[in-house]
Amino acid sequence: MRAILQRVTRAQVSVGGQVIGRCGRGLLVLVCAMQGDAEAEAEKLAAKVAKMRIFRDDQDKMNLSIRDIGGAALVISQFTLAADLRGNRPGFSTAAPPERGRALYEHFAARLAAEGLPVETGNFGADMAVELVNDGPVTIWIDTDQM
Repeated sequence: MRAILQRVTRAQVSVGGQVIGRCGRGLLVLVCAMQGDAEAEAEKLAAKVAKMRIFRDDQDKMNLSIRDIGGAALVISQFTLAADLRGNRPGFSTAAPPERGRALYEHFAARLAAEGLPVETGNFGADMAVELVNDGPVTIWIDTDQM
């Protein structure tokens, strides 16, 4: 699986002008299931996200996790993280098929919540409007194949 983590002071997602998910201080997590991914990758990714020390401590060092700060996560499906950029028009053939992608996205969000974090989500496959205030800015890319 692939994910983009954005440390945020707040974020929200809307569909059709209606807010369907939001978080305050914490993480906006854009996540994509890749072909061949299984529940094990979703669980590995959730554990890593919950433990990543990317929040400032009292000495202004990135030394605290989202759990340490009592933060929350907004998890959004983003199949475009699978983009193949060899040409000028990206291809997405390495993304998991939609049914499998949805199942792994939902499993990831559930496992992140099981790590003790408040988690809200977007709407898989919907045309979503995501708003955020990136804190730092801090943006980190993760691929479970490289963990």
